[in-house]
Amino acid sequence: MNSGEPAVLISVRNLNKEFHMGRAVVQALRDVNVDVLTGEYLSIMGPSGSGKTTLFNMLGALDRPTSGHVTVAGVDLTKLSAKQLAYFRGNHIGYVFQNYNLIPAYSAVDNVAMPLIFSGVPHDRAAARAAEVLGKVGLSHRLTHRPDELSGGQQQRVAIARALANEPAIILADEPTGNLDLHTGEEIIHLLFRLSKDEGVTVIASTHDYKMLDVSDRILWIKDGAVEKLQRRSELDIRIGNVK
Repeated sequence: MNSGEPAVLISVRNLNKEFHMGRAVVQALRDVNVDVLTGEYLSIMGPSGSGKTTLFNMLGALDRPTSGHVTVAGVDLTKLSAKQLAYFRGNHIGYVFQNYNLIPAYSAVDNVAMPLIFSGVPHDRAAARAAEVLGKVGLSHRLTHRPDELSGGQQQRVAIARALANEPAIILADEPTGNLDLHTGEEIIHLLFRLSKDEGVTVIASTHDYKMLDVSDRILWIKDGAVEKLQRRSELDIRIGNVK
């Protein structure tokens, strides 16, 4: 690899995942091999049931494979205990979900401070860091507002700020625009892109949203549990109603 090229942050090798449903065995992932680069914006795309959410969960240390390996920054996640995985998630990965997953009774700043407090950061320092990252997502004027006092787009910005709070190497975004209107969804997509470049964070998004293609460095297409293709943004042939 040339010195100017980004390093591999996540290495997936021979990854398989089976689910047992009664007597039936569902092969959710089939021999997946892929490298994710440091600081890139990777979108995982595919139809419902393709396996993209299962792969997303493997990359995020939220599930274990039936066989194969997921290595992040030299750490083989498949060899970690449940306690070690929890520590790894809390210190290296930030999560953004379609449904925001905010605590209704807490203000924006308290929601964002929560993972820091869980990590042992004193409350005053956690609150200061929360206010800082809320400023980065354009919500300095909404620090004390609860989720029911915020729009959907603002709630997703709080969720993104929470994901950034512990300065993770990776942000995993699961259908981050799924509950948003077209305009707000575009704002969130470009916010994730800007934060990826400004903060040097690797963003991996599992999505159906073709607007995500505009900001992706690469797109991983999943079909029937296997990698169909991996493309750079520049390699896409985008036409109205069609992407190849």
